[in-house]
Amino acid sequence: MDPHDDAAALDRLTAAIERYERLVVAFSGGADSALLAWAATRTLGRAAVLCVTAVSPSLAPEEHADAAALAAEWDLRWRAVDTAEMDDPAYIANGGDRCARCKTALMDVLEPLADAEHATVVLGVNLDDLGDHRPGQAAAAARGAAFPFVEAALTKAGVRAISRDAGLRTWDKPAAACLASRVPYGTPVTLQVLDRVTRAESALRALGFVAVRVRHYGDTARIEVPADVLDAVLAHREAVVRALKSAGYAYVTLDLEGLRSGNLNAALSATNDGNR
Repeated sequence: MDPHDDAAALDRLTAAIERYERLVVAFSGGADSALLAWAATRTLGRAAVLCVTAVSPSLAPEEHADAAALAAEWDLRWRAVDTAEMDDPAYIANGGDRCARCKTALMDVLEPLADAEHATVVLGVNLDDLGDHRPGQAAAAARGAAFPFVEAALTKAGVRAISRDAGLRTWDKPAAACLASRVPYGTPVTLQVLDRVTRAESALRALGFVAVRVRHYGDTARIEVPADVLDAVLAHREAVVRALKSAGYAYVTLDLEGLRSGNLNAALSATNDGNR
């Protein structure tokens, strides 16, 4: 099996999807879930695939809008549903199991839909995701969710390559993890915090920074962009500072290491190591 053969990779994905008669796809509109929704609908037919976008304060408004736009462009059978993770005190407390709490809330709304559809819930988890701290994956799997990309041995690069070859506009879409991932573990995830992060990141995207994270440290914002964009942030320093102060931050910092998905997990790992 050649993991770099894009045609073979699509065949493997198709074969993985064909193992299921009907699917409910957790559809955030990101590169992974977009390919999964497109491939599932292409393989099983529109009537057999329901694509569901989970809406909560941790979903950026732009992502919600883009998921709806993709569903319309690709004629997906789609709906949006509200999730209630903010009703869970353990989620708000933001411990190391926050992602598990989130996926539990997601499965709480997807399972009834899947039961009504006589379908299996699937998530766009790829092989690369298995190496990070992702307790949500285990929580979803324990509730019966399946991961066709893992079954098809697809990495993130494979997902993007198949999407590019298929002409999907999401092939190079920057990763957009939930907004709660901007909040260090142990800092409560509140509506006020998520709103501040939302406004800060939206303001930066309005300035042209597409791949961006604003990590929340109380009154301090730590901006992450790809390393090759650091100079552009500095070139627009005054506008960037003005935008983040308008969002409610008193101090604005720039992470010189650049954008790193899931980097707050490093602090969690260090804490765990220190407790051993």
